[in-house]
Amino acid sequence: MDAKVLIDSFAEFARSKNVDRPTMIRILEDVFRAMIRKKYETDENFDVIINADKGDLEIVRIREIVDDNSEDIWDHDKISLSEARKIEPDFEIGEETYERIELEDFGRRAVMMARQTLIQRIKDLEKDLLFQQYEELVGEIVSAEVYQILGREILLMDGEGNELVMPKSEQIAKDRFRKGDSVRAIVHKVEMINGNPKIILSRTSPIFLERLFENEVPEVYDGLITIKKIVREPGERAKVAVESYDDRIDPVGACVGMKGSRIHAVVRELQNENIDVINYTENLDLYVSRALSPAKVTSLQVNEEDKRISVYLKPDQVSLAIGKGGYNIRLASRLVGYEIDVFRELSDYEEEEDVDLSEFSDEIDDWVIQELKKTGLDTAKSVLALTKEDLLRRTELEEETISEIFRILKQEFEQ
Repeated sequence: MDAKVLIDSFAEFARSKNVDRPTMIRILEDVFRAMIRKKYETDENFDVIINADKGDLEIVRIREIVDDNSEDIWDHDKISLSEARKIEPDFEIGEETYERIELEDFGRRAVMMARQTLIQRIKDLEKDLLFQQYEELVGEIVSAEVYQILGREILLMDGEGNELVMPKSEQIAKDRFRKGDSVRAIVHKVEMINGNPKIILSRTSPIFLERLFENEVPEVYDGLITIKKIVREPGERAKVAVESYDDRIDPVGACVGMKGSRIHAVVRELQNENIDVINYTENLDLYVSRALSPAKVTSLQVNEEDKRISVYLKPDQVSLAIGKGGYNIRLASRLVGYEIDVFRELSDYEEEEDVDLSEFSDEIDDWVIQELKKTGLDTAKSVLALTKEDLLRRTELEEETISEIFRILKQEFEQ
């Protein structure tokens, strides 16, 4: 294989991979210099001149002519007078020889290895460019097509044929993908594993929801409305705290849109995730009340030291505050940054008839009582009003523990 064929084939391959000309020349020179070092031990006294457009290659060895008896005769950049005159008969001591080295002088095996090295260098460069490209897109929405569905992840292809990955943990539970589906997600992170870039997408990240709001709400995109914080239970419920620095703009109304037109587009993308948009405020009491919406808070007490808030509600508001599966209270706690404990307000009659759960501390472990109080169950009757299935769903207690609680509480009223 001569130099022209080698350079032409490499240049064509490099152009197909969108490698710029200076980079292509640098790779060619690096590979040819590696060949020189392997054969001559050094490339310091060699010039490598490449014209990728014409496929030309010129390798020139430069050496200074010294006397045949000189001590420097074995230096890599020296040549004896007698050897120099075999190149040009009129050379004299002190002059320099410029000897052209042909590619064939390196041997067929070396040339074939150079070809493989060139191709590998381009592939490595392509991987680096892909890594850099997607590293700059972390946190941005991309669209890709599903081409393979595996047990723990789905594989997707972007518009340039690059492979992207979305693990099960980054998919919304209600997502159902088929081969060929177009999927929108954010670039969650980019990793280099064994020299190969792994691009991981996510639809569960709060940032994905934030980007969707930017796409649907111009005021958010323009910075007139700021998203202060987003918390999510992907596919189930989300709470978004927003703030406007312009008194003329209602941040909640702008995000929801006329008859919910803006937020409906976001909800559809997130498999009907229930999204609460609330006005952010520095007033903690008001912020907590808004975070627990749609429940109406009667009063609350803040414990700054333990970062806990005790919220008191009317009996009919407790279930609203907790929400289906406990999502509402969990999200509210994460949004305000405090652990929220819900308590029912009792009427005078109920207080006389009912018994506070703390009265049972000698029979029921304190951590069990605290677990019940977290879900708004602070009296015996409030617990007994529920079924075992309700308690299993609303708490993290085991069935055996719940059965024992029912036994103890029922025994109190039987007495």
